[in-house]
Amino acid sequence: MVRDLWFEDFIPGQRFETAGCTLSEAQILAFAWDHDPQPFHIDKIAAEASPYGGIIASGFQTLLISFRLIYQERIINAASLGSPGLDELRWLRPVRPGDTLKVAGEVLESRASASRPDRGTVRIAYTVLNQAHEPVMTYQALHILRRRP
Repeated sequence: MVRDLWFEDFIPGQRFETAGCTLSEAQILAFAWDHDPQPFHIDKIAAEASPYGGIIASGFQTLLISFRLIYQERIINAASLGSPGLDELRWLRPVRPGDTLKVAGEVLESRASASRPDRGTVRIAYTVLNQAHEPVMTYQALHILRRRP
């Protein structure tokens, strides 16, 4: 589905959900070796002895996958002018090899810019869910979006 949404298309209360993405152990290990080499991300023996009982994905990898899933749905692509940041980021459950993640979003707020009439900001609450529909991560993003041309 091609969405190509603009600022005007985001209405508080609006919801959407992305397609899923399954993480392999190889993907988890590769990301962790490059970006988050904690033992429970890269060492099977250490991970088994950890409170997690096995290899888990980096929370940063989960966050980046969620952004990719949102982008693949073309929710913010056409209008995005970036973001000043994220709020309330929480990692709730470990993500394990073989887990399939998808993202549910809900528009919380939409405000037209007072100083720049070509744009506005939209706050979206995101929940990343695993294949059992359990939340593994939540966060809010403030998106700066162009108005429809």
